[in-house]
Amino acid sequence: MTFDVFEQVMNRIDQYIEEMVTFLGDLVRIPAIGPRSGGDGERRRAEALEDRLRSWGFQNISHHDAVDEMVPGGYRPNLRLDLKGKTSAERLVIIVHMDVVPPGDLSQWRSDPFSLVGSEGKLTGRGAEDNGQALTAAVFAARAMKDLDLVPERDISVFFVSDEEETNEKGIGHLLKEGQIRKGDLILVPDHGEPEGRMIELREKSLLWIKVVVKGKQCHASMPHLGTNAFRASMIFGSRVDKSLHERFAGKDDSFDHPFSSFEPTKKEPGVGGINILPGEDAFYFDCRLLPVHSRDEVLSEMERLASEVGKETGTIILTETVLSESTLHPTPPDAKIVILLSNAMRKASNKEPFMGGIGGGTCAAMLRNAGFEVAVWETILNQAHAPNEHILVANMVSDCKVMAALFMEP
Repeated sequence: MTFDVFEQVMNRIDQYIEEMVTFLGDLVRIPAIGPRSGGDGERRRAEALEDRLRSWGFQNISHHDAVDEMVPGGYRPNLRLDLKGKTSAERLVIIVHMDVVPPGDLSQWRSDPFSLVGSEGKLTGRGAEDNGQALTAAVFAARAMKDLDLVPERDISVFFVSDEEETNEKGIGHLLKEGQIRKGDLILVPDHGEPEGRMIELREKSLLWIKVVVKGKQCHASMPHLGTNAFRASMIFGSRVDKSLHERFAGKDDSFDHPFSSFEPTKKEPGVGGINILPGEDAFYFDCRLLPVHSRDEVLSEMERLASEVGKETGTIILTETVLSESTLHPTPPDAKIVILLSNAMRKASNKEPFMGGIGGGTCAAMLRNAGFEVAVWETILNQAHAPNEHILVANMVSDCKVMAALFMEP
């Protein structure tokens, strides 16, 4: 790659800025929420994405859809865009996800979550950061290569996957079963980072989602002696679990963006419909992120012990169910080839010196690493994922696009 060619690519990306914003806005307008979060899945967004890619002349697009009877149409889409490189001896793989989380409490949003709103270089909308910015950057990096008739150094496959926000089973898990990810692939997952865009994530905390169901006895709230209040038992159990887990698993690892394990009560199932009803059943969830030194089995054992203890005290039955359990068994080594190539691209395109770290947020990189692949996770983000008024900076999206394009050309 000569300096003149590099400058041509960088300049072409600058010319795309308005189109990039429009493209991201078109995606944000199509909610792509998974069925476990009350949505219809990613099909409409995938169709719009494929239509746009084909309108720009991309033809090497393949489908790798996963059967899912929980969504209309019965499948979750996974798309693959291929660019032919100078060599097929190795392949650069970029993995971005199409799905988003629900907007949450709409009263906390200053604008429609599913309408991209721009102001002073900032773009606000659900999924703008997670994972719209990276998806847009990857698409326009590929478009720059195509529009300039440039051939990347090696074959490139950009995967647009479903189900990253829920289980990964219908997305990257399905692709792994199909053999779409191959031994020797150089894999980038642009789905986490920090505001300076310097951190390359090499490992993640173990992830544990637990559903708690408390069974009591429903009755009229004016006669509590006739029933057993499941909601009260939930509060006691939740408080005791929160205190015990934080005390027992109190390790610290400064290489992670949040250096401690976390144990957060999150989703709450709807309860009784009336104020004057004593609830006979209650259900809620814990999201646990564990440092590598801690065991998921130990956490589950402690929760079960407390469930038995609180159940006896309150006269309830407390059940715990594992909804999702993931651990990163094989962190990516800092001298992995994808890490070296990405570091070089960052220095050339953004003049930034990378550093290595770990994160608590789960990405599909964890599943890939557990399958034996070396993966780099990187992006320039404001850590707005899942928050109300989720937003990005246009400058970060453009800069990330340039880094990806430089990566395509890195020998």
